Amino acid sequence: MTPLRLLLCACAPGLALVLTLAAAPATPDAQRRPARRPNVIVILADDLGYGELGVYGQARIRTPRLDALAREGVRLTQFYAGSPVCAPSRATLLTGLHTGHAPIRDNLEAPGGGFTDDTELGQGPLPLDTPTMAAWIKTQGYATALVGKWGLGGPQTESQPDRFGFDTFVGYLDQKQAHNHYPTHLWRGRARLALDNPPLLPHQRWDGTDPHDPGRYARYRGREYAPDVLAREAVSFIDAHRDEPFFLYFAPTLPHLALQIPEEALRAYDGVFPEERPYAGDRQYLPHYRPASAYAAMITRLDQHVGQVLDALDRLGLRQDTIVVFTSDNGGTFDIGGKPMSVLSNGTLRGHKQDVYEGGIRVPFLARWPGHIPAGRVATSPGALWDLWPTLAAALGGPAPEKIDGISLLPILTGRGTTTPHPPLYWEYHSQGGRQAVRDGRWKAVRLDVTAAPAGPIQLYDLAVDPGEQHDVAEAHPRETARLAQLLGRLRTRSPIARFNFGDSRQP
Repeated sequence: MTPLRLLLCACAPGLALVLTLAAAPATPDAQRRPARRPNVIVILADDLGYGELGVYGQARIRTPRLDALAREGVRLTQFYAGSPVCAPSRATLLTGLHTGHAPIRDNLEAPGGGFTDDTELGQGPLPLDTPTMAAWIKTQGYATALVGKWGLGGPQTESQPDRFGFDTFVGYLDQKQAHNHYPTHLWRGRARLALDNPPLLPHQRWDGTDPHDPGRYARYRGREYAPDVLAREAVSFIDAHRDEPFFLYFAPTLPHLALQIPEEALRAYDGVFPEERPYAGDRQYLPHYRPASAYAAMITRLDQHVGQVLDALDRLGLRQDTIVVFTSDNGGTFDIGGKPMSVLSNGTLRGHKQDVYEGGIRVPFLARWPGHIPAGRVATSPGALWDLWPTLAAALGGPAPEKIDGISLLPILTGRGTTTPHPPLYWEYHSQGGRQAVRDGRWKAVRLDVTAAPAGPIQLYDLAVDPGEQHDVAEAHPRETARLAQLLGRLRTRSPIARFNFGDSRQP
């Protein structure tokens, strides 16, 4: 492998993509403006599952703004995150490399890092010379910003957003800090942005008193809800750059646990989940007396924040001048507080975050670009987060990035141009015993316990008839099983980080 390939394979953050050019009538001022290159807004939700939006079949969680966004543009039904967990997925988005080539292939925590302010050390850093989508867009003359979660290097490292193409950064550097939606601070650039919240230990268990008493949970709330702060910052960036092309990577931390939501928002779900039971914090997230209601309210709050961003575009006459993309960094969350959580998140898909089954990696994807993407379009072709960079390059008319794994999805989004079959989609994950998956056309292979057995048995699923992955057909299709087993080895390269090699010394 060449040194350049090694470099590219060592760097990959994930991203939430909003491409906003919408269908509302332009204002007279906007009609008089000369034509400009489209703005780009990428919105990357955090742990939002495939089944958590109304347009994907959700009946109990209210997402009116995202449902409207789908009607105004395109919805993909077979779009995938870069990983079943946060940091590597964000790396695939930023680098255009899947986790077989990316430098970040799992959540790699800094030694001694934790959830409290005094242990805010962050995750494994990206190599500083890693090419990223943001840096490329910046070379095209765009103002660039990341508002939300970084997760690819902590405050003590140089691996911070300003080194990877972002002019502006407001948000969380350390994704463990983002397990608390009432933190004492965020970051603005490299300086702390203080919030009016007391120090909070995110992994405190319930103290054993009456779990149904709402007053007992007040200690898990603060006064400034960080997701609201981030939404305001996203709108402020749009306002400040209304007269020049801009790229906004908006990476809100909702609906990732902890279960925290202002009480007035929780009341909107009174009576919706009569089956829910208090959650005591036994999965190392903050407890809540109404977990399903709180989770649903967090998704509705995210929907409102997306609405604020879209309203800013309309207010400034920028709807027609903006590509908006909305997606998620991985599948839905664990079961907490009873079965309602998994049913809400992933519907009939198997698994959840941390799984390479569909429930851990298949995610919503919406895109709007008025005049280019037809309203109400639904596309079934597969795509993944590492396709966003080449897709945007095609949309902006710039040179396509080289030596990455992604392809342009623009023909799929617009329904125009030549659509070619997607190259095999590949995932690897190094916790939970090590897991791999590859999808090629209708066939998907899954290998578990890879760290101990890199050449272990393969499960094979025909997603065309079994999207829920309930029937392993490996024995009935030995040729396809053998072919995909070869892909599991061929689609990855050896990482300079030993933990990311499944213990296979024979891996090139």
